[in-house]
Amino acid sequence: MLEAAERLFAARGLHDVTMAEVAEAAGFARATVFNHFGSKHALVDAMTAQVLAGYVHLLDGALADRKSSTPALIRSLFEAMGRGIEENERFYRAIFREIAKISQGLDEGGEAEEMRATALERLLQLHTRGQARGELTRKQPSESLASAFDSLVFGTITHWLYQDHGEPLHERMLRAAELLLGGVAERRPRTR
Repeated sequence: MLEAAERLFAARGLHDVTMAEVAEAAGFARATVFNHFGSKHALVDAMTAQVLAGYVHLLDGALADRKSSTPALIRSLFEAMGRGIEENERFYRAIFREIAKISQGLDEGGEAEEMRATALERLLQLHTRGQARGELTRKQPSESLASAFDSLVFGTITHWLYQDHGEPLHERMLRAAELLLGGVAERRPRTR
């Protein structure tokens, strides 16, 4: 059902697709879709949660990588998100409106909100570890670094999705990562 909804939302937009069309595309009765999700809002929440679960998966991969530096992991995360969104831009355009609602506290209590909270926890873990390794500044609390990362990621993606496609998103994301790191990465003395 989620795959069928994703295809339809990518083709026509979130608000122009009915639950009956999702049911038909998925090969289920309309009642089955409503029994599973209860409402279109619940379906959209499940899809948003699935997208955020992919974000958590990327963050879990970064946390599992004990060898790469935190700045390298941050660059990699920014680029991976950019490339992933480029692959299915129309779908993400619909879903990022929902993520924005969750981020701003306008949509509460669903599975997507829980997944968003999990992602923020992982971001905090990554930045706390980066500070403990001496790779990120300790002048700011790790919560502030994680918040800056999160704001820059979602702001850059949102701007690209809705306002300016002047370049590939992954390139813009890499530049955003460098902006962030320019203010938070610790400079190591060069050795000869």
